[in-house]
Amino acid sequence: MTVLRSLALFALAAVAEIGGAWLVWQGVREHRGVAWIGAGVIALGLYGFVATLQPDAHFGRILAAYGGVFVAGSLAWGMLVDGFRPDRYDVLGALVCLAGVAVIMYAPRS
Repeated sequence: MTVLRSLALFALAAVAEIGGAWLVWQGVREHRGVAWIGAGVIALGLYGFVATLQPDAHFGRILAAYGGVFVAGSLAWGMLVDGFRPDRYDVLGALVCLAGVAVIMYAPRS
């Protein structure tokens, strides 16, 4: 159950951070305005809060593992929202990152 909770929190954090960054991008680069930027800033703040809910108490471990989730999530976001098509090296890199997440977060510790 703890692993499932952790995975759900990583997914929620990814949506908040990647979505927040995308909203800021849209507000600035696509000239959609200050409301988009503001919504992005709020989402980015929510990401910071969600990260604190992880069951592991070590900030460095959580953020290091989240880095791998961010890589894979960013590619997925690009596919779903912007029509980006990753090549095989993008996919391979994301899988390597997710394997790193699994080792960092879920390997048995003594």
